[in-house]
Amino acid sequence: MKELTLRPVAVIHTDFKEKFGIPRQSGRAPSAEGRIVFEPEFRVPEALRGIEGFSHLWLIFDFSQAHREGWSPTVRPPRLGGNTRVGVFASRSPFRPNPIGLSCVRLCRIEQTERGHELIVSGCDLLDGTPILDIKPYLPSADSHPEAAGGYADEHTSHRLSVADPEGLLSAIPDRKLPALLEALADDPRPSYQHDPERVYTMLYGGFDVSFTADGGTLTVTAVRAV
Repeated sequence: MKELTLRPVAVIHTDFKEKFGIPRQSGRAPSAEGRIVFEPEFRVPEALRGIEGFSHLWLIFDFSQAHREGWSPTVRPPRLGGNTRVGVFASRSPFRPNPIGLSCVRLCRIEQTERGHELIVSGCDLLDGTPILDIKPYLPSADSHPEAAGGYADEHTSHRLSVADPEGLLSAIPDRKLPALLEALADDPRPSYQHDPERVYTMLYGGFDVSFTADGGTLTVTAVRAV
């Protein structure tokens, strides 16, 4: 079979600096913004002509931190407890024969900078520095199917935590970054098979280490430290 070589057209910059804490799907943290910076070859204004007419975009990206030799036909989705296996093609796992991901984001605005036109998007579920392989407009008439069945994922879409900050530690987070952080925390960053209420987790977000515990349906912030 003929091999296909892909090259990134852009890179996205977000406040998610490590894998832990990234929302499990796009749109789970609607306030999480990203900045798409095009590679020099693709900084051509004509390539974006008409994009402002679309409210949402598909981002096709490289799971750049998930490259592996070989592949497995089954994976263990975190939301199924990390023990139940499903077929890799019945999952959105980054560990795939080709580590390519798909994310739907809202187009907030286009900014002109010294690096050309940059796209500001929201609802991101992407690691800072993720290579973007392609960008396509989201078409509501073609891409939206309200009657679609979501398989095993439907059982977990409503899972959210209440975020408690009894000591007011989150006041250290800049106002513009706080909504997205709260949404990401409420999405429950923990591996779903871990339920120790005494365990302290730490999430790196936007230049801050945010530590927390989780008990039942409540996540409690225990420390915030600038890094």
